Amino acid sequence: MSYSYGVEPIFNGVNFNISKGGKIGLVGKNGSGKSTLFSLISGKIDPDEGKIETQGIILSVPQEVKHDPEMEEANCISDYLDPKNLHQDYQMKRILARLELGHLSLDDSPAYLSGGQKTKLAIARALVQEPDILLLDEPTNFLDIEGKKWVMSFLGKYPKTLVVISHDLALLDQNIDKILDINPQTKQIDEYAGNYSSFVKLKEEKEALLVRHINYEKKHIAQMKKGLVKIAHVKSEKGVRQRLNLEKRVEKLEASLPEMPPEAKKLKMILPEPAWVGSMPVLAEHLFKSFGSKKVLNDVSFEINRGERIALMGPNGAGKSTLIKIIMGMITPDAGEVLIDEKTKIGYYSQEFETFDFESSLFETLKEKCPMGETAVRCNLGRFLFSGDKVFQKVGSLSGGEKTRLAIALLLVQNFNLLILDEPTTYLDVLSQRLILEALKQYKGAMMVVSHTPEFVAELKPERKFYLPENKWELCR
Repeated sequence: MSYSYGVEPIFNGVNFNISKGGKIGLVGKNGSGKSTLFSLISGKIDPDEGKIETQGIILSVPQEVKHDPEMEEANCISDYLDPKNLHQDYQMKRILARLELGHLSLDDSPAYLSGGQKTKLAIARALVQEPDILLLDEPTNFLDIEGKKWVMSFLGKYPKTLVVISHDLALLDQNIDKILDINPQTKQIDEYAGNYSSFVKLKEEKEALLVRHINYEKKHIAQMKKGLVKIAHVKSEKGVRQRLNLEKRVEKLEASLPEMPPEAKKLKMILPEPAWVGSMPVLAEHLFKSFGSKKVLNDVSFEINRGERIALMGPNGAGKSTLIKIIMGMITPDAGEVLIDEKTKIGYYSQEFETFDFESSLFETLKEKCPMGETAVRCNLGRFLFSGDKVFQKVGSLSGGEKTRLAIALLLVQNFNLLILDEPTTYLDVLSQRLILEALKQYKGAMMVVSHTPEFVAELKPERKFYLPENKWELCR
């Protein structure tokens, strides 16, 4: 099977199979074609060459559910989850509760839910309906740690064929029997029998051998080029023929040299100095906020000091995003106030990507936010793994992980003195998480971060953690 996006091939002569009842983990860096493969399997798009054969009913849940016609046309949540009325209400309510949607009524309309709630509702529908082939793209996005564990446990017991894209595959480790790894360098899909842990080990060994081979070949080419310099002055017929043959061999070797795996490339970033700000960029006093009868924030007071890193902790629904949106002026508190130093420049990342113009290219987006020459724009995008013609692709065509990389790139090339990051790792593959983490670790301004990835928070080394709904501080150093 082959498929191209424009002139850029994504898959080139790919072969793979998934057995009935198989538990498959689909992996690959952001933008490698994972979501595209799901669209091909589910028949939403057709391959350019070759074919994909499937048996049974397929249900695919994307990582972002913004506009689902079936959801928008459903009279209520119950009709959307179970249109044929095959399940009891308590069964659906139990799944909704586990996906942190327990506060919703089955009679509520799904049309007015947030993007994250719609995605969770689409997963609930998939779990209720049990299709023959279930395709899940990042099912643990928007979930806290307990929610992630429950979803992966549920999927481990799924009685039919399951293909899952997830950065939490370790949670499903014992149940996976095959890994399909999309290789963006070869445009192939590599199959690895066994679970995720075994795949990680085998791939590391394979890439270590590749890196050694590339480095050996580079040394060999360098020696041959030295030989060319030595015989450059030889004018005899034999010498010229020898030089031309050597040049051809060097060209052939360079052309056949495999690309270095992304993980082996050294990524260097130089971030701008944060703009100067007073000793306390943000002070919040006695904040209260309710939505209807639900009290979300109850007498919350806190301050953010210059250059300080704060982790905002708590389960889903505790009010973390609400608090952030109050600081950003997007929501008005019922009581209390937020005082912001006049020199505070806030860079805000939201997993909803509200600030993007999806019709602009990556190049236009970066240039508009931070005016610079073409070379500088390309260089900064390259640091976040956007190179070549990719920089002229429309933002709307990017995967969720690529949008996240672009959003963080925009934050880090400007001289904000406070970053507020709401789940910055939601859509990221392992390599991109590491890239973003290393960039943020260099940042010298103040930072407030929400993340359900404990390892990410630990490596950022926050000075303090603020827990909601308890309104309690914990010193980390």
